[in-house]
Amino acid sequence: MKRVWPSEVRGTLRAPASKSMVQRCIALGTLSEGVTTVAGATECDDVLAAIAAARGLGAQVSWARDEFRIRGPEVLRAGDLPCGESGLCLRSFAPIAALADGWSTLRASGSLARRPVGMIVEPLEALGAACRTGGGLPPVEVRGPLAGGRAVLDATVTSQVLTGLLLALPRAPGDSEVVVQGLTSRPYVEMTLDLLRQAGARIEAALDRTWFRIPGHQRLVGRHWTAEGDFSGAAFLLVAGALGGEVTVEGLSAASRQADRRILEALEAAGASVETGPDRVVCRSRVLHPFEFDCTDCPDLVPPLAALAAAIPGPSRLRGSFRLRHKESDRSATLRAAFTAMGITAEDDGESLRVFGGRPRTGVLEAASDHRIAMAGAVAALRATGPVTIRGAECVSKSYPAFFQDLAHLGVRVEEAP
Repeated sequence: MKRVWPSEVRGTLRAPASKSMVQRCIALGTLSEGVTTVAGATECDDVLAAIAAARGLGAQVSWARDEFRIRGPEVLRAGDLPCGESGLCLRSFAPIAALADGWSTLRASGSLARRPVGMIVEPLEALGAACRTGGGLPPVEVRGPLAGGRAVLDATVTSQVLTGLLLALPRAPGDSEVVVQGLTSRPYVEMTLDLLRQAGARIEAALDRTWFRIPGHQRLVGRHWTAEGDFSGAAFLLVAGALGGEVTVEGLSAASRQADRRILEALEAAGASVETGPDRVVCRSRVLHPFEFDCTDCPDLVPPLAALAAAIPGPSRLRGSFRLRHKESDRSATLRAAFTAMGITAEDDGESLRVFGGRPRTGVLEAASDHRIAMAGAVAALRATGPVTIRGAECVSKSYPAFFQDLAHLGVRVEEAP
């Protein structure tokens, strides 16, 4: 447990690496000829899950200082792929594993074992592989080889399966066409396409990303990437700056493809001062006011923005709350419970989360094994009437292991709670 005290913040930090980018680069390294290197990586639980999956398929992965080195196998092998609690790992490596000749099992632990994966089955079977799940839940079993063909994918719940198909299908023997329905989180698809093109893949796509044509039998080439700073994790640091002081986060680019770069727009909508440079963002506190923001394509911004809204008197509205039901927890319900423990009312009408902000009070909240809930509670505590205790705070290791140390670096009083 952690206890976080009301505090002013001031200082400069380096953003953790984007786990979304690093996991995609590890997948590409598994599929590419030669050596792929990823500099500036952060060794969090989700990245370690991607490494375990890559090794399960025969890739050689080594780590030195802050750089990963991946050498893909000449032929992918079927195997047992532990995916931890990473939804991106399980949903994107399933099509990759389907390239191998034989059965592979993608296993989940913790909250991922309760998250839906049934949308994987139909497109993989349409493309020539066999696939089965445990009633729409993990584990996922796939048998290749993936041949190519035409598939229709429902991307209403997640775009992560589409990412996996886009990564895998250039290596299939035949050409493929993928029709996408209800695409969400499009910026993450754009990130996938950018990385694939840098690795030498040729992919045609409709402007609205509802259709993709992927020629088969392509050769992907290993290359060097430098991981971007992670806007998803940095969002909590920037909100801390908005609530009480000034925070500079280095390693962030306003031109990033990351969906969560839109935290900059949201902070400005709430009245915070935001300054961007070539490799940094500065957020300073000013007089804040209630705000509205559409999080449909960036649902991971709901927790930090809810923490911001909790400390602003009046009602704020975060649209897109329906995207929160199948995260590490039912994130809307968990957020509402956490803020109730701090004396803040939040309501969800099925489409939007409304937060009736004011002055959070001292209390005890449950992280519910959800890293973003733990971080949201810690940031909201900066404007509380007294210390806030967070049970299960160690879950931040999923994406941002150094989060509480970084808060302390900014001047926040953080203690181990008995």
